[in-house]
Amino acid sequence: MAKKSKKDASEPIADIIRQLAAEKGISESEVKTTISKMIIAAYQKSFGKQYENCIVEFEDDLSAYHVYAEKEVVDGVYDPVIEIELDEAKELTESAEVGDILRIVLDPKTDFQRGAVSVGKQEGHKDLNENSSKKLIDEYKEKIGETIIGYFQRSYKDNIFVDIGGRVEGVLPKKYQSPREVYENKTDRIKALIKDVKKTNNGVQVILSRTDENLVRNILESEVTEIQEGIVVINSIAREAGYRTKIAVSSTKMDVDPVGACVGLKGVRITNVIRELEGEKIDVLRYDEDPHVFIKNALSPAEVLQVIIKDSEKREALVIVSDENFSIAIGKLGQNVRLANRLCDWIIDVKTESQTAELDLTENYTAKASAEKLFAGSENTAAEEEEITSILQLPGVDMAAAELIKAAGYDDIEAFITAYDDGSLENIEGVTKEQLDSINSIIGEYVEFEEEAVEEQDAAEEAEEEYFCPECGEKITLDMTKCPKCGAEFSFEEE
Repeated sequence: MAKKSKKDASEPIADIIRQLAAEKGISESEVKTTISKMIIAAYQKSFGKQYENCIVEFEDDLSAYHVYAEKEVVDGVYDPVIEIELDEAKELTESAEVGDILRIVLDPKTDFQRGAVSVGKQEGHKDLNENSSKKLIDEYKEKIGETIIGYFQRSYKDNIFVDIGGRVEGVLPKKYQSPREVYENKTDRIKALIKDVKKTNNGVQVILSRTDENLVRNILESEVTEIQEGIVVINSIAREAGYRTKIAVSSTKMDVDPVGACVGLKGVRITNVIRELEGEKIDVLRYDEDPHVFIKNALSPAEVLQVIIKDSEKREALVIVSDENFSIAIGKLGQNVRLANRLCDWIIDVKTESQTAELDLTENYTAKASAEKLFAGSENTAAEEEEITSILQLPGVDMAAAELIKAAGYDDIEAFITAYDDGSLENIEGVTKEQLDSINSIIGEYVEFEEEAVEEQDAAEEAEEEYFCPECGEKITLDMTKCPKCGAEFSFEEE
């Protein structure tokens, strides 16, 4: 039977517990657990680490705590740390019997060794810091990918330390810094993406980034309400931090221009984004499921003459531009085409008209075999030809008119020809008759329709045709030279 001794009053610690909880960002319950561990560590320092009979209890209102040592009542003490003599136990509790467990009140100030309390405090501080760090790490792990605002604090070994408030330290490593940005004053504001969070010897560090593509995504989303509402969608982003970013956007509503929504009235929205990125150039372009159109858009500001899908499975494409547009399409040090590659997730090879002049691209618009020859530099490359189905695939076509025709539902070449013949295309707003005539002319020049079905039909009709003798009317066949009935001679000639 367990017996409990009279409680020993201690000084109120409620304020201390609440203060520690606030400072460390942990609960009062966690602080209580830490204090208990601290006292138990001091007890074991005093009596031995093997003893686990120390108990710490708190008043419900946190006004005091009590420390006890649980001891077994015995008739002849062998270990005084965990045992108490029956006579001594009866002085505390008259009903005490051998085998009972009593809680003996302890006073850490007098019952513990002098250095034990210091050890307990060290354990307590260590436990508090670990709990606080774990809480902070869990908190910031949930924020990875979000944008945070801080202020320049100091620079050390090319790393920038950022004051982001709270009990954590923000660090902007050299590899995540934009090359065009310089921070020197403590008033310098830094908006960055939370990349990671980790524990160090000095506490918790939040790793920040100014080069991540999602930083641009977050900033653009904060500026464009249509993105927040799901009307405009950011399909992909390609970025070379400090220099240029390409953003492909689309709209879930036909009447909303996604590019215009991102740019804003008089360019206000995109100007705000550029300002946040310290003047980094930003190209906002329209996303399209048709790779011909998307690749063309991605290479802006270059004007593309033709996009040829070399291998759809390997996602390889050949782009033809005029000689004067070649440097624009490639960009400085290949930057423009490199960003287009990443934005579209296609391997894009840019060639000029003069470079492709010897290639025969007229029989098949995609000219897959010719394109592969150009890519591989070999005449032995063999590939299956792709079928032309869209007016957007036609060489030299007016792309603005083609886009309007596609929006009207006549992108398919056969559908275009049918609508052109019956005059339906003349109702498309923004497309002139001259543009329609030009597209129809290009179709006639570059598109060849299969006539196998017609030839097979003619052969079938020829096979079913019957012949008769001109003299007696007897049925004859093409291999006869004389009528089997009347003997008249004849021969067959082609008309």
